[in-house]
Formats: sequence, structure tokens, C-alpha cells
Amino acid sequence: MSRADLNGSSEKPTKQGVYYGWYIVAALFFASFLAIGSRQGFGVFVKTWEEDWGVSTAAISLAAAIGWLANGFSQPLVGYLTDRYGGRPVLIVSLAVMASATIGVAAVSNVFGLIVLYGFVISFASGGISPATTGVVIARWFDRKRGTAMSILIAGGSVGGLIVVPFLSYVLVEYGWRTAWVIVGALALGLGIPLLLLVVRSKPGDMGLHIDGEEPVESENGDVKVAVKPVGPKFVEQWKDALGSKPIWQLSFAYFVCGITTASISVHFVRWAISEDITTGTAALAFGVLSAINAGGVLVVGMLSDRWQRKNLLGAVYLVRGLAFISLIVVPGPQAIWAFAVIGGMSWLATVPLTASLTADVYGVRNLGTLFGLANMSHQLGGAGAVMLFGWAFTRWGSYDVPFAIGALTLLAAGIVSLSIREKRDSVRYSPVPADDVVPTGAAVGAGSGSQGGS
Repeated sequence: MSRADLNGSSEKPTKQGVYYGWYIVAALFFASFLAIGSRQGFGVFVKTWEEDWGVSTAAISLAAAIGWLANGFSQPLVGYLTDRYGGRPVLIVSLAVMASATIGVAAVSNVFGLIVLYGFVISFASGGISPATTGVVIARWFDRKRGTAMSILIAGGSVGGLIVVPFLSYVLVEYGWRTAWVIVGALALGLGIPLLLLVVRSKPGDMGLHIDGEEPVESENGDVKVAVKPVGPKFVEQWKDALGSKPIWQLSFAYFVCGITTASISVHFVRWAISEDITTGTAALAFGVLSAINAGGVLVVGMLSDRWQRKNLLGAVYLVRGLAFISLIVVPGPQAIWAFAVIGGMSWLATVPLTASLTADVYGVRNLGTLFGLANMSHQLGGAGAVMLFGWAFTRWGSYDVPFAIGALTLLAAGIVSLSIREKRDSVRYSPVPADDVVPTGAAVGAGSGSQGGS
């Protein structure tokens, strides 16, 4: 019997009121809104910095590329710290450092200062507000609705792109780029930090709760029983053990391509639009439309992923994004920007909850921070290379057509690799579990729970 067969059990644990995990989701939604939204807004300032500092697109791209590298190398570290100490302290410290450094960018006067503050400090600290930490917290609070909860969390980044990117464009035009960075940093310090302190807890056990809000049930003879959680065929005690299996490499390769395509657009989309005689404001608005469509798309994909195989959805997302990149080449600029916003919006951040949930399904949550941190590192390494190469290509040829074509080809490869994942064989979602899904407290279930890494 699989987990899907458990819904009719007469002794299924009960739920009372609104599960606190949803408040965790809301708080992390806002943190992602600020962190991801501000990073996606980097491209708004590229042309302005070129003019103010007398540098090329390639020079600004270097700062962004270093930022993606620093962020990538931070991912396994913050993931490991999350596995060991819990997500809450990692999130709070990371957001505090990121917010302070964001305010400091307002004092930067050249590309070297940008490299130091944005390339190293902000980007490294933002790794602690990434899915390597937020996704792990959510995975430990949710099991049956993990895909839905993850998608709501990631939608925070989409809403950040929808609101923060156009907002930064407006502030840039009306008040200057320095004011824009001060405002974003102040919001994170004044609202983000208090919210994390008040609401977020690393796992249900910190509040005497159980995953999914399930409570122990009492049988007719008075024994208190708890739900049995199945152990997947590839659950690991040590994160290194996962490196000898295929799924982590398949997921990491696809996520590497995700990094190539999202980073290049976040940094170069506005610059591409300007090269097509499209205004910065219009480009920012188009990115906002992309983010709005993506927010809905992420939620739909997340809910579907709790019912369908996640790897099929993941493959489809990469292939749809490939079509978006092709539109930038074959459609005239004024139409291409909106075609990309609509097609790309269907797929933009939907890879994140799917990849995080698949990693948890295959390997368990005990080492999820470290393992998903490694996948995130591959994402950021791909992004760093793409940001730099896209900038070099534009500086040399005055066009993004060749990089966009390469992006489309890599997305085709990522789609094929994702579809090849053997989810029904490797995922705990399809693992058999005992017919009786609850056992007395104190029975020999501890070993299984430990193997699973449920907390």
C-alpha cells in the first residue's frame, strides 16, 4: 500500500484549527519577497551604473557573476548549518547581514565597491534566505501538502519580482538608484527581521507540534498512537551517501540549467530591452507581468505536484521556458518582450518547489539542507557563468541572440534529463507502508523515523 492509500484509515490522526505551519509559510513568503525580489531587480540598474561609472556591460556583469558564485558557494554551508542548528537562526542572521549591506550599496561609487558589497557580502548572505534554508524549514513542517506549501513559499519570490522590480525602476527614475537600495534594505531590517523572530520556528517539535498538524490519536483500549512515516528506498543517514545515486545528479544538472536561464534574464533582460529601443520602465513592467503569471503558475504546479509525478511537471517547466527563450530570438523586440513575459511566466520559479520537494521525497529531510544546498550551488554556478558570458557576448556583438539560443538548447537538455528521473522507483511517495498506518507510542518506530529524518 502506498501513502495515497492511507486517506481512508479510521485511526488517521486528527487536525485541530489552523496548522501553525501555514504561519511559517506566510513569514517565509515575505522574506522571499524581499530577498528574491531585490536580487531580481539588479538588472534595473545596469545601464545607469554604466553611465555613472563609465564602465561596460561586461564590467557590471562581472559584479553580478561574482555575486552568483558567492551565493552558490554559500548554499551547501547554510544548508548544513540549517540541518545542524535549524533554519530560524540561519534565516535571521542572513537577512540582517543582507539588509545592512543593501543599505551600504548606496555609498558605493565604483564597480569595485559593487563587487565587494553586492558580489560578496549581499550575495553570500542571501544564500541564507534561499530555498536551501526556507525550503528545508517548510519540508520539516509539511509532508502531505509539501508541494503546495513549497509553491506558496516560492510564489513570494514571484510577487517580489512583480512588485519590487517595477518599484525599483520607479524609485530609480524619480529619486535615484541610491535611494532605491536604502529603501529595500530598510524594509528588510524593519519588517523582515521582526517577522522572522516572532513567527518562524525551525520544526514542529520546537512548539510541541507534529508534522502536518497531525495529533496522536487514542485507540479504544486507551493506547496513544502516532502516525508511521514510510522510509524511502534512497533515504540516507549521511549526505555523502546520496552522491552515489543518479537522482541528485539529474536534479543538479537540470538546476544548473535553471541557473543559466534565470540569472541571465535577471541581469540582462532590461539591458536587452534597451538594445531593442524599449524603455527601462516598460521592461520592468514586462518583468512584473512575468512574475505575476509565474506566481499563479507556481501555485498551480505546486498543487498538481501533490497529486502527479513531480518529475513530469519539472520536465514540462523546463521545456516551456525553452520556448520563451526562442521567442526572444524569432519575435520582434516590442512583441518579444511580452511573449517572453507570458510564456516565461508559466515556468519561471516553478522549478524551485519541484526540485526541493523531489530532493526531500528521494533522500528524506534529515540532510535536505546540505543536499538541496548542493543543487542550489550548481544553480548559482550556472547562473554566474551565464551572467558573465551574456555580458561578454553583448559587449562583443551588440546582440543577445547567440546566448538566448544556447539557453534554449540547455533547457531542452534539462527537460529531457528531468523526465528521465525514476520517481516511482526512488521516491518515498510511492513506497509501500504498513496497512495499519498508526502504531502505539513507544513501539519500534523510532528507527524508521530516524532514518527518514523527519525532524
